[in-house]
Amino acid sequence: MSVQETSTDAQDDLVVQVRVNGESRRGFAEPRTLLSDFLRHELGLTGTHVGCEHGVCGACTVLIDGEPVRSCLMFAVQAGGKEIETVEGLAKGAEMHPIQQAFQENHALQCAFCTPGFLMTVSALLDTNPDPSEDEIREYLSGNVCRCTGYVGIVAAVQSAAKKLRDQGGTADER
Repeated sequence: MSVQETSTDAQDDLVVQVRVNGESRRGFAEPRTLLSDFLRHELGLTGTHVGCEHGVCGACTVLIDGEPVRSCLMFAVQAGGKEIETVEGLAKGAEMHPIQQAFQENHALQCAFCTPGFLMTVSALLDTNPDPSEDEIREYLSGNVCRCTGYVGIVAAVQSAAKKLRDQGGTADER
């Protein structure tokens, strides 16, 4: 079972069992706890940023069963039993993922607050479309907001990452 009820003091917390970045994880959450808060505060995965808390900015984007999801719009208990990928799961040790490398090389980040959400959204895009056009990139990223860089560097980074991944012969997820 992925969610179990447990009583503690004056509140009813639920045990939430998930797979995060390939690892089985378990934590406690009130029924109203948002997935973003659960990841950050209960599991210690602070790479998922919370911006607008209304699902508009995309900073809190994670992948759930391979699909980009705004973690500020989902309750932690809804994620029970799901496979979650966060920005912490992109790099392999000290080696950056090709998407991260491309963002760095193309100056696609400035303050970097929005970057985790962009990275996860780009990962989902390149898993489904390994050679997107500029228009497809802009459309797919239209739900992510960057207030610092503009989008020229971000689009260039996605194009560069797509090429890197194609040259390596894999998808963003298989890298």
